[in-house]
Amino acid sequence: MPGKKENPLTNDEKSIIKALLNQGMPNQDILHLINTGRRSPINSGRISEIKKLPIDPKSDEEVKKFINRKRLFDLKTGLHDIDDERLVKAREAMFLAVYIFNTPHIKFKAEAFSVYANIAWTYLIHEFCKRNNIRFEESDDKTLALSQLINKPELHLSKGIIENLKALKKIRDAVEHRITGTSDPKWYAIFQACCLNFETVLTNWFGPKVSIQQNLSLALQFAKLSINQIENIQEFNIPEDIIALDKRLNQNLSEDQENDIEYRFQVIYTLNATSKEKSHIRFVSPDSQEGKAIHNVLVRNRMADDLYPYKPKEVCRLISAHFNKRCYFKLHNHTKAYEKYEVRPSTENVKSKLKSPKETNKDYCIYHKSYNAYTYNQAWVDFLIKEIETKKLEVKKPKVKVL
Repeated sequence: MPGKKENPLTNDEKSIIKALLNQGMPNQDILHLINTGRRSPINSGRISEIKKLPIDPKSDEEVKKFINRKRLFDLKTGLHDIDDERLVKAREAMFLAVYIFNTPHIKFKAEAFSVYANIAWTYLIHEFCKRNNIRFEESDDKTLALSQLINKPELHLSKGIIENLKALKKIRDAVEHRITGTSDPKWYAIFQACCLNFETVLTNWFGPKVSIQQNLSLALQFAKLSINQIENIQEFNIPEDIIALDKRLNQNLSEDQENDIEYRFQVIYTLNATSKEKSHIRFVSPDSQEGKAIHNVLVRNRMADDLYPYKPKEVCRLISAHFNKRCYFKLHNHTKAYEKYEVRPSTENVKSKLKSPKETNKDYCIYHKSYNAYTYNQAWVDFLIKEIETKKLEVKKPKVKVL
């Protein structure tokens, strides 16, 4: 595999090297200094060549300025405080947005995040435009606002990212110089999506070295909240104008927008009783097979009647139809089945572990409080058919008449 092609040394670099050699600096130290921040490093042979060339060295003052400038490179990111000023400030602005928001005793959260995140995105896009010769200034040399920049087709920003940034601007405009109460939780999802989008665009445009993900850790907290407390916090002490803004941000959203994690990041928790194996929280890639299966289930809210449509008689009819009258599945068979597999409480079996009507196996059955009844899903029908076929569930077959 051929090595990277070297960028030739500039005349200024050659004069600096000549001066450093005259000062007695070792070749390897000169090589390290010259290569710092260079997109294509040179090899040690180039330093040796300079010794033989009749080149005028730079003055001591110019050498000092060169060394000081090299020290402004961040070796971890490869960014230069002067040459990459916009990109440096973009990263720092997002750091500030996240840092202030995650600081426990700071209450100036929504205001600070929306302002600093807006600044971060503006600097990020300005730098991209500058490097790609995309106009980002008006006729009076004022730079375009973020709301004007995001619609430029040359940026290739997704619809979800654009809508998220529009929502961020609305929040910023609403919270500036106003009393917001405890409105921050209202926009957690939008803020989280904004961070993830920034990281994606930053690394796509400028490479993985400038990622800010590696510099941030998971925010820990001491609070241990009950579900009721969390529910109360969601509605506590939020001014009417902030509630109105939240409604405006969420009204008229298409189904695609509601489920677009680039617009509004969503984590779904299920609080139904379940086994220890299934009860912990896991993050699954949406592109994986498991992620797609979860998405198909949780992509929208569905009525219980759609998910669990079958009453006991309908379950019995479907099972009997499957076996084409080779066996009959009656209501008493169904009762024995849900008792055996503890799918729902039994009114007849006092030994049943399940007592409350709500204690059902949600994989197969739910309880309807409004009309005091249970309904079942297709998974329950399929499960019983399999159990009958494998003879784990006994069902009497009809007697064959002998003619």
